[in-house]
Amino acid sequence: MRKVFSGVAALVTAAAATMALTGTAEARPADDWAGCPSGYVCIYPQGQDPAQSPSNKYLTYGAHNLSNQVGWHWVLNNQTGGATAELCLNYGGTNCNYTIPAQGGVWADLTPVNSIKLNRP
Repeated sequence: MRKVFSGVAALVTAAAATMALTGTAEARPADDWAGCPSGYVCIYPQGQDPAQSPSNKYLTYGAHNLSNQVGWHWVLNNQTGGATAELCLNYGGTNCNYTIPAQGGVWADLTPVNSIKLNRP
């Protein structure tokens, strides 16, 4: 029993030392995700599943009008710090009907979607 306890204590000590050296996951910057750079919102070509290489990338906050985006697409929000993205039925980022949280994604029919809006946290 003493041998098991000392093994567990060594494992806990090693895990604590590793955590002290590497820090928490929240302290690291976000990585590229399926070809979508950190800080961007990306739309992938129609029917591409799994998402491989984005056809559209958005970095700046505000509304971005879409064109020729019909059918089902992956939309990934690789923004950091809690920034959200919204899919909007009208141009100019109005009449938004779906919010994608930071570090989230959605498989969506973009046929009725005419704009995407990137929101500050």
